[in-house]
Amino acid sequence: MARIACRGVLFDLDGVLIDSTPAVARVWKKWAMRHGLDPEEVVRRAHGRPSITTIRELLPHTDAESENRMVERAEIEDIADIVPLPGAKELLRALSPDRWTIVTSCTRALAEVRLRAAGLKIPGKMVTCSEVENGKPHPEPYLKGAAALGVPAVDCVVVEDAPAGIRSGKAAAARVIAVETTAPKSELCDADWIVGSCADIGVAEAAELMIELW
Repeated sequence: MARIACRGVLFDLDGVLIDSTPAVARVWKKWAMRHGLDPEEVVRRAHGRPSITTIRELLPHTDAESENRMVERAEIEDIADIVPLPGAKELLRALSPDRWTIVTSCTRALAEVRLRAAGLKIPGKMVTCSEVENGKPHPEPYLKGAAALGVPAVDCVVVEDAPAGIRSGKAAAARVIAVETTAPKSELCDADWIVGSCADIGVAEAAELMIELW
């Protein structure tokens, strides 16, 4: 068992706290087919990054803002099978509200819809792509997440499932726990620790927050 002393925990949302994979795949596969793109490759690229980044990469000459609005509307409407991932509710309950927040590549509107659908609390200081200039893998999202908690990123632990998010956390100087919910272990090797899910993460709080991994 590993024990990690820290002052705050920064969670990615999709693939860490909630399972939105079927909904994300449905929306992006439809978008890919509409534009004559490989659906599987589009879904792979889209995970863990702001949607507009994926759109700009794949369709550099299109109206990315307009396409992004259409993708977001489709994702907001497709929430029927969004559920919390194993251990997510229990882990959040175990943490003091001022010790954690969410740092996600979703827009704020989409993040709030998905959290409500999964029955999870919406943190007051959540950082979404609506609040950053540079999305993951840039360090800005996790630097802003740490600032929202009022602690340096080096004193935070990031919980991620995507390679882009892991790189973002490491670039911010945070320590990173990767969960094997979305990507294979071979793509998570930049993380400091790898566990199966949030069910493998525990909390011991006193003057200093202690994260425990099983």
